[in-house]
Amino acid sequence: MSHTQTYFEQVAQIAATIDHAAIERVADELAALRERGGRLFFLGVGGSAANCSHAVNDFRKLCGIEAYSPVDNVAELTARTNDEGWETVFAAWLRTSRANDKDAVMVFSVGGGDAKRNVSANIVHALDEAKTRGVRILGVVGRDGGHTKMVGDAVVLVPVVDDKTITPHSEAFQAVVWHALSCHPKLMRQENKWESLGAS
Repeated sequence: MSHTQTYFEQVAQIAATIDHAAIERVADELAALRERGGRLFFLGVGGSAANCSHAVNDFRKLCGIEAYSPVDNVAELTARTNDEGWETVFAAWLRTSRANDKDAVMVFSVGGGDAKRNVSANIVHALDEAKTRGVRILGVVGRDGGHTKMVGDAVVLVPVVDDKTITPHSEAFQAVVWHALSCHPKLMRQENKWESLGAS
């Protein structure tokens, strides 16, 4: 088989085995968040950071959820990195945002953060800060879920089907999952543009 055939067979396998009930639990958490007037903070690095920006748009526009991500403010992110260090940028951002028990954090991450190996330490510190503030922790993560899975309230784990493609599948399925959520009947308040036009 070609690489492309193999890759798409893996996509189908992940789609069939991902925990659909966990995605529904995240949908319930987001519906409750909107009902109580909370904010949704997206955290991620690298490709996952780009996914955060896209997801902020979808949840604000389609679901009417007040959503933000620190990765969208490059000036603050680089100032904090330069002056205070990369590891604490997200935790400091949550403090300045006065994150509280009405709010939730949504983590997009390949590994979910690992304090022992010092991988995505900024996510680990942010989640520890969130826990002290009573913030609900949600996520879409790969591998074993790391710190996000350990401390999270509703976390979707992207199944590992090939050790060589953990990152591309994890980041791709972040998008699959958040799009499933943003068009979920419990959450969606505004149709996407093309769907609203109907068949023509």
